[in-house]
Amino acid sequence: MDVFYIGSGELTIAQLQTLSCRPHQLRLSAAAQERVVACRKYLDSKSQATDTPIYGVTTGFGSLHNKTIRREALGKLQENLVMSHACSVGDAVSPEIIRLMLLLKAQTLSAGYSGAQVSTVERILDFYNHGIIPVVYDCGSLGASGDLAPLANLFLPLIGQGEVIYEGRKQGAVAVLSQFGWGPQQLQSKEGLALLNGTQFMSACGISALFRVFRLLRLADVIGALSLEAFDGRIEPFDSRLHDIRPHRGQAETARAFRRLLKGSELIGRQKKHVQDPYSFRCIPQVHGAVKDCADYVSNVVQVEINSVTDNPTIFADSDEVISGGNFHGQPLALAYDFMAIALTQLGNISERRTAQLILGLRDLPEYLIAQSGLNSGFMIPQYVAAALVNLNKTYSHPSSVDSIVSSNGQEDHVSMGGNAATKLLKVVDNVERILAIELMNAAQAIEFRRPVKTSPVLEKLLGDFRKEVSFLSEDRVMYVDIQKATEFIKRVDIGFLDKINEK
Repeated sequence: MDVFYIGSGELTIAQLQTLSCRPHQLRLSAAAQERVVACRKYLDSKSQATDTPIYGVTTGFGSLHNKTIRREALGKLQENLVMSHACSVGDAVSPEIIRLMLLLKAQTLSAGYSGAQVSTVERILDFYNHGIIPVVYDCGSLGASGDLAPLANLFLPLIGQGEVIYEGRKQGAVAVLSQFGWGPQQLQSKEGLALLNGTQFMSACGISALFRVFRLLRLADVIGALSLEAFDGRIEPFDSRLHDIRPHRGQAETARAFRRLLKGSELIGRQKKHVQDPYSFRCIPQVHGAVKDCADYVSNVVQVEINSVTDNPTIFADSDEVISGGNFHGQPLALAYDFMAIALTQLGNISERRTAQLILGLRDLPEYLIAQSGLNSGFMIPQYVAAALVNLNKTYSHPSSVDSIVSSNGQEDHVSMGGNAATKLLKVVDNVERILAIELMNAAQAIEFRRPVKTSPVLEKLLGDFRKEVSFLSEDRVMYVDIQKATEFIKRVDIGFLDKINEK
């Protein structure tokens, strides 16, 4: 089994996606161990040598920062912090995101600015390596002092509290620890804060979303190209000269993808009766391209975040300082995720409009894409479903980041709401997946009414694969099953052929 060393260098989103797809074990690198040990040793020495209060080390938290804690209770203070802050509610966070949270927390602690014990970091890696998934719920983070509530739930099992999923079932943490001969981790000063302060819940949700977003962006081009063919659309809006004089990267990339996807198509090359197409077809490069540019921006923000130290206070042993600051504040992520949700909502919106154009009975296509409309409703209601999903996404696109609610009795008087921005982004991704699946169903159906003329070889191959899952609709049948099958197809279809096209 492959071994990946935490703390040996910067993480990338591509690296994390590769890790998510193959078996591996995490280990703390030797250099990271040295940094963590040195930081812990310095903090112990510092807290024993001074009577000056150190926030979160020898004091209470938040508005209780003026409460001094006696030395013999510093470990208990950290344990109490984890227990009292474990207040996440809502839906259970997926195992994929939990694993990312564990990995990302180990990465930030490995930088050696947080004061964690090596044994604490290694126990986090033990959970990851043995498939022990703490039970965390998705609501409760304000995204300001980091993701306090979900991270507290994440690390309750570390101290023998809370629940985990292990070997497929929910169990008490202490029972699972005992199976491995582990006792509860004895937290030392600052460690509770190091575990709970930070943006690992927001970051993990965003990474999980981005894994899917970049795939959906490529599929949106493929499905959009198929719809363009089905609608008997024109190729001129994808001419490179148009995009050379408005050189947004994503726009040019989208136009190039369409030219390659449609290479060799009989449909795109035939004479057209109409002079222009509706915007949902003609402006695909501009809309899809803008969403791609947004995804690149968000990816860059997340990339910086996952390689940052985001707890508080921060320990600078080399300069003999413990500095209290605000690196846990989730504003960079909150704004980026709201932007991404808005952009994806537009991707779904333009997809639904293409679906609607296909069922109108235009350009020699039958109304609702069914031969005997009236007796059959055909593809009438899948468009309703797409419209309902678009409406939901518009609701989710209200920015969480425009709000702030004072907390901690006024000490934390501005918060990012980045946790909510992250979780609703995941909902938008789910809905766009379904919207694109519905467009694919309609485009595949419409193409059959253009026969015997063919689209391009690559799109014909995609159609053939899709038809193995969802057959042509000759008369009404139960449609939710088709929508489910189309959505599963979207999730797992091999898009490696796109890379081969791009090499031509």
